[in-house]
Parts: sequence; C-alpha cells; structure tokens
Amino acid sequence: MTDRLYRKDPYLREAEARVSAVTQEGGLVLDRTVFYPTGGGQPGDSGSLSWDGGVIEIATAMGGEGESVVLVPAEPAPLPPVGAPVLQTLDWERRHRHMRVHTALHLLSVVIPSPVTGGAIGPEKGRLDFAMDGLPEEREVLDEALATLIARDLPVTEEWITDEELDANPGLVKTLSVAPPRGSGNVRLVRIGQGADTVDLQPCGGTHVFSTREIGAVRLGKVENKGRQNRRVNLMLA
Repeated sequence: MTDRLYRKDPYLREAEARVSAVTQEGGLVLDRTVFYPTGGGQPGDSGSLSWDGGVIEIATAMGGEGESVVLVPAEPAPLPPVGAPVLQTLDWERRHRHMRVHTALHLLSVVIPSPVTGGAIGPEKGRLDFAMDGLPEEREVLDEALATLIARDLPVTEEWITDEELDANPGLVKTLSVAPPRGSGNVRLVRIGQGADTVDLQPCGGTHVFSTREIGAVRLGKVENKGRQNRRVNLMLA
C-alpha cells in the first residue's frame, strides 16, 4: 500500500520516501508518493527520483496491486534497493497544467449539461465526449459561460461519502464510461463552489486547482462528431 500524498496536498512538489518494492518490470513502489498514477482520464505524473548514489527520471506512474503506486523509469538504469530512502520530485509544471485542465473540464460539464461518455486530460488541452445530437449553444456562448465561471474564483474542495450514499444519489455521476473510484467503502467528491454557489459536485479521484480563477484563460477547440449521438468537445489552455 502506498500513502498517496497528493490526496492530502495536490500542491506538494517533492517528498522523501522509502522503496517498498521493485516490480518484475523494473517499476518502483514507494511507501508514500507525490506522483499521481494514470486514472480517470488524467495521465500519470512524471519527474525524478534521487538517492545516495543515483538519480533516475520517472516517465509516469501507474496503479499497482492493491493500493500501491508504481513509478515507471524513463529508461533502463540502476535502481535504488528496497528499503533505501529516496527523494521524489514532480515535474510540477506538467502536473499543474493537468490540474488546470481537469478542473476546466468539470466546468465544461456544467455549461454543457449532457451525459459524459468519455474524456482525456493533457498538459495543453483536454476533451469530453457528450451523449447529445449537437451543441446546445453557439461556441461563443459556451466560451463566455466558461470564462464567467472561471472568473468567479469559486473554491474547489473535496468531501467523502459512502458507497451506499452514492448508490442512493446516482445523479452525482456524470461520466457514463468511467466508474467512480470505489473500493475503500468511501467515494471522493469534488465540489466547485460552496453552499448555494455550488456549480458542480461529482465523484473524482484526480487532482485539481484550489479555485477556478487558477485555471486561467481557456477556449473551446474543435467539436467532433463521434457517432450518431456523441460529440467530442475539445478545450485548450489559452
């Protein structure tokens, strides 16, 4: 089991840890990590790992057995032994851009209130697929609606409910293709706004910025037809 430090503080850029295991494929499992593993449309983090006698670049992170996180080296290289203390350092600029795009996509699901059938996040852009015949508004109207939500500087917070509470509130789940992160008996919800000013509340295991203003300027890109009732809407950091 890996203590996922990014859940407590998504702005933590580096942390000390110890090597818990080395996988047969040459991946590293630490007892605690700042690296987010690939999941929910968000890519795994990259960065570096250093220890007394070496340093390696980390290409990505992936979920391993149980609750473990596996760090994948960018290329074959000598690895620290099990039990060795290490310092892990994120590629912070890339992670922060993922956080901005991810939060922006939550807002996109607000201004386009249709079921989400898929999505992906990158450091420059992201996209959501919607189950609908066509865009409900002109692109300029949607761009303005997104800009307005971002400018409101709404707080982005998390809270937890039980699996049973989620089952009793199926309307919280917007994404049809990705199941909410379950397994521990509790499900993490990400809320944008507070109280009567809440604009979005949905299950999510990813990392987000602290407030919508931190997203910065965005713009909608190409809208693609991905089926009779499926539209892919691209969003880019401006």
